[in-house]
Amino acid sequence: MGAQGPTEGPLTDEELQLAARNHGMPLEALRYDITPSGLHYLLVHFDIPEIDESSWRLDIAGNVEHPQSLTLEQLRTRLSRTLPVTMECAGNGRARLRPRPISQPWLVEAVGTAEWTGIPLRDVLREAGVGSNSVEMVFTGADHGVQGDVEHDYERSLPLDAAMRPEVLLAYEMNGRPLEPQHGAPLRLLVPGWYGMTSVKWLTRVTLVSERFEGYEQAIAYRYQKDEADPGEGVSRMRVRALMIPPGYPDFLSRRRLVEPGIVTVRGRAWSGNGDVVRVEFGVDETWTDADLQEPVGPFAWREWTLRWDAAPGEHILSCRATDAAGYVQPVEQPWNYQGMGNNLIQKVPVTVGRS
Repeated sequence: MGAQGPTEGPLTDEELQLAARNHGMPLEALRYDITPSGLHYLLVHFDIPEIDESSWRLDIAGNVEHPQSLTLEQLRTRLSRTLPVTMECAGNGRARLRPRPISQPWLVEAVGTAEWTGIPLRDVLREAGVGSNSVEMVFTGADHGVQGDVEHDYERSLPLDAAMRPEVLLAYEMNGRPLEPQHGAPLRLLVPGWYGMTSVKWLTRVTLVSERFEGYEQAIAYRYQKDEADPGEGVSRMRVRALMIPPGYPDFLSRRRLVEPGIVTVRGRAWSGNGDVVRVEFGVDETWTDADLQEPVGPFAWREWTLRWDAAPGEHILSCRATDAAGYVQPVEQPWNYQGMGNNLIQKVPVTVGRS
């Protein structure tokens, strides 16, 4: 089956299938510095592969001086590092676009922050000896399927300089426990600051190449495109975003919030792949006030923001928007691109203050 174009219609059966297989983080889980593993967002492209850890190997191949085939135990004997990292799906916000690109129908919940433990990728690559004409590394996962009529293993690449950064990990633990099958067991790549499609799960091979990788998930998927014919630009680092914990309590079906009048403490998180978040603004009916910022959970993780809101009776729209150190600000007008990537439009939360 080929790719479908954007639609103005209701959710399709295909989108509902994807939504049932994958899940976002409930926004109330923004209260946790570190997202519990079961609440962290999840996207699986094809099937969760069945892997026998005793026979699994990570192959380091291609343009290297000393090809490697490493067991998990051999990787675990090396000096490890643990990092709290905020990870977001590149398609987060896709379902809010009009027309709506047909794919996983995320609203704003495709995010989470976990503590990942593993070894720096560059340590393994230095042992293998990187060839002098290498320009990229290709990361191959064990998940296999068809997308856009192309049968392939899930593969992504990184430029050599990005892959050799000290925070890029070969991760085998999440939140102090071995990786769960759905999160990439026994080993996954972790690339802090980049959208989640970069952190290849069920990693089986790292291949150094001397020219740019043109596999499907790199050259066709995960592109900022104006239309189907536009080759577009590759998706990479996470765009700046703030989210709030919706205050009060919800109506079951609509999720509209019901809030008691008076002083309400509103909390949320903000993050960016382009440097620290330096400002978060809280909006009530498009009137903005600066929120207070707490220290980031880590150099590659979100930071909490808080604000005391004097909730007046009536109907209101609450919003939040973040600014990062590079000067990027969340948009208040609807952006659009053909694949629905990197949509960091501000969050809007309708609330009713006082009982109607």
